[in-house]
Amino acid sequence: MAWYYYNRSNNGGGGGGAWGRLSKGLLPLLALQAASEFHRIGRKPPVTAGLLLANSLIYLRPAFVDRLLPTLYEVSFNPHLILKHGDLKRFFLSPFYHVGDAHLFYNMTSLLWKGIQLETSMGSPQFASMVAALLGMSQGITLVLARSLLLFFDYEAAYYNQFSVGFSGVLFAMKVVLNAHSDEYAYLHGIVVPARHAAWAELILIQLFVPGVSFLGHLGGILAGLLYLHLRGSYTAVDPLTVFIKKAFDFVSWPVRVIRRFLSFQQPRTSGRGRVGSSQATAVPSGVWRCRTCTYDNSSRVDVCEMCSTARRGSGFTPLRQYNRMGDLSAEEVRRRRLERFGG
Repeated sequence: MAWYYYNRSNNGGGGGGAWGRLSKGLLPLLALQAASEFHRIGRKPPVTAGLLLANSLIYLRPAFVDRLLPTLYEVSFNPHLILKHGDLKRFFLSPFYHVGDAHLFYNMTSLLWKGIQLETSMGSPQFASMVAALLGMSQGITLVLARSLLLFFDYEAAYYNQFSVGFSGVLFAMKVVLNAHSDEYAYLHGIVVPARHAAWAELILIQLFVPGVSFLGHLGGILAGLLYLHLRGSYTAVDPLTVFIKKAFDFVSWPVRVIRRFLSFQQPRTSGRGRVGSSQATAVPSGVWRCRTCTYDNSSRVDVCEMCSTARRGSGFTPLRQYNRMGDLSAEEVRRRRLERFGG
C-alpha cells in the first residue's frame, strides 16, 4: 500500500512508474477478492463496502459520475496550495484518488482486510467515526510535518511542493489501531516483527523498496493512529460523531428493520414424523399429543412417546403419579431412552 506522489509535469496520469507496470488484471482480481470475503463473513460491514465502492468508482470514473468528479490534479494533496489558498478539497478528497490499477489494488485489499476486522469488532457507527477522524488527523499531521520541515530546515522541494494521493495514510493509522494491543507477530517480506510495531517496519521497508511513495504521508498516518488511541484512552464517553453516525444509520436502515420484523417468524424444528419445539409456542394439532419431556408430537393412538419413551399424561389409562414431571429427566436419560427406543 502506498500514498503515491508525483510531479506536476506528469499531470498525475495513472499507469505511470512502478504502479503502471503491474496493472494488468488487478481490478478483476480485486473484485473477486472482495466478493469472496463478503460472501464468507456472516455480517456484512457496510462502511468498509462503501469505502471500497467509493474509491473504486472515483478511480474508474464511469459516465454517470465522471462529470461530477474533479480531476486528479485538482484534488491532489499539496501542502503549499492547501495553506496558500485554503484548498480544503485537496485536504479531504485526495485520499480517495489513486494513480493506477496497482495503486488502487494494494490499498483496497489492505482496506478490505483491516476494515472487516475493525468494523465487525467496533460496530459500523464507531468504525465510520474512527475512519473520519483518522482521515482528518493523518492529513492534518502530514500538513504540519511538511510545513515544519520548511520553516525549521528550509526543506521545501521534497515534501512541501509534492503532489500526493492515496488512502494509505488512513490505512497506516488503521494498522496502528488494529495492532495496538496485539501480542502476536507479523511477517513483512520475510521479516518477523511484533504486530504492534509492524506499521513502523512497513514504513521503512516500503520507503526502501517501493519507488514513488510519500514517506511523510505514511508517517502522518502512523502518528494519527497513535494520537487516536491516546484520545480514545483519555475520553471514556462516546464521541459525538459516533452518536451522530449511529442515528444516521438507524434512520436510513429503519425501513429494512420494519420489513424484517414483519416477515420474520419462528419456525418449529422438525424431526422424523413429529415436531420438536416449545410446548407452549404453537397449538397442538388434533389427533396428536405432545410429550412434556422432549416436546415431540406423537399420534393419539400411542400412549408412550416415540422419541423418549415417556408415558403419556392424562390418557385415562395410567395414574398420573407413574409419569415423570416436566424436567425430571436429564438430557442423558432422554438420550438413553431414544437409543433404546430406536435400537441405537
